[in-house]
Amino acid sequence: MFRLSDFDFHNKAVFLRADLNSPMKDGKIISDARFRAVLPTIKYLLESGARLVIGTHQGKPYSEDYATTEEHARVLSELLNQHVEYVEDVFGRYAREKIKELKPGEVLMLENLRFSAEEVKNKPIEECEKTFFVKKLSQVIDLVVNDAFAAAHRSQPSLVGFARVKPMIMGLLMEREVEALSKAYYSKERPRVYVLGGAKVDDSLRVAENVLRKGKADLILTGGLVANVFTLAKGFDLGRRNIEFMERKGILKYVDWAERILDEFYPFVKTPVDFAVDYKGERLEIDLLSEEKRLFDEYQILDIGSRTVEKYRQVLMQAKIIVANGPMGVFEREEFAVGTVGVFKAIAESPAFSVVGGGHSIASIHKYRIEGISHVSTGGGAMLTFFAGEKLPVLEALSLSYEKFKGHL
Repeated sequence: MFRLSDFDFHNKAVFLRADLNSPMKDGKIISDARFRAVLPTIKYLLESGARLVIGTHQGKPYSEDYATTEEHARVLSELLNQHVEYVEDVFGRYAREKIKELKPGEVLMLENLRFSAEEVKNKPIEECEKTFFVKKLSQVIDLVVNDAFAAAHRSQPSLVGFARVKPMIMGLLMEREVEALSKAYYSKERPRVYVLGGAKVDDSLRVAENVLRKGKADLILTGGLVANVFTLAKGFDLGRRNIEFMERKGILKYVDWAERILDEFYPFVKTPVDFAVDYKGERLEIDLLSEEKRLFDEYQILDIGSRTVEKYRQVLMQAKIIVANGPMGVFEREEFAVGTVGVFKAIAESPAFSVVGGGHSIASIHKYRIEGISHVSTGGGAMLTFFAGEKLPVLEALSLSYEKFKGHL
């Protein structure tokens, strides 16, 4: 793949596809983590004299956080200490004229790319490059830099459509992500421990199946709804309230799949020995083998218990490689952050090379100021797709672009 050092960016119009999709409240961005992650690439390009055009999406149509990128331009202006012009257009004449007017070292922010209907659906690269989005923008840009790792599992015009039209180059964040994830995935060091939590049960099952079958993992620790599915698959009763909740969430159907994984790899998938519920306004920990487990009929599981945290900690302190995605429970409520904080702190204190990703994981790491994790990934879905052994369309597109344009350097 092309790297930034392969090109001279001076006076070149560069389209930087970033992923600045951020949590918002009352129209304001409440976490600038993704902005800071892509800052090194932005600064490199501006210092190289690029005429910089930044494109990002924000939310999905009809979702609460579907918004213009005016606020993104403001946040980036503050971080760069330089004016970032917000352009209320994606690829129309107004946007193209603004791009033509850019001078070296100047930067503008296009409107939310998902305001363009073509950008909302995943399509093969052949269709993406025929879109108006790609045809119109390619008239006024010279080079494309892709630093949107968190969206690397999607195949949309702004992410893959330019690959055979213009040279597409890895940004510094993309480079760092690929190196860290590859190091964890291909490492021969042992033991290699995967911690799978959160609510993306189907993604986590794909990861578990892949890394166990290919001998990439020695042990899997589970938390969140992933743990509930595996616990049911092991034959434990989690009570009427929890089973109804899982049915409403559409994840009860994955129990059979989890059972098949256990049939093949039973001793290598660890599930909690105790859970925590909200019992009359207080955290109550219930041992899975105790009489108290009848309370699961009335009270919802909100976290793993302290005994489980300690067992997981012992495993993590012995690990050489750790990959973790998703929280252990409802960490937004302080009394149910015990599992998530305990496990992530153990990962941070472990001598292992560790990779932790997922939006909720990052949020909990920042909220509880956990330091010492080797690599905190900006991608949740992209990271899970990578460890599930599946191809990431953006990485495929970067390779394709290299093959197409390497002779032009």
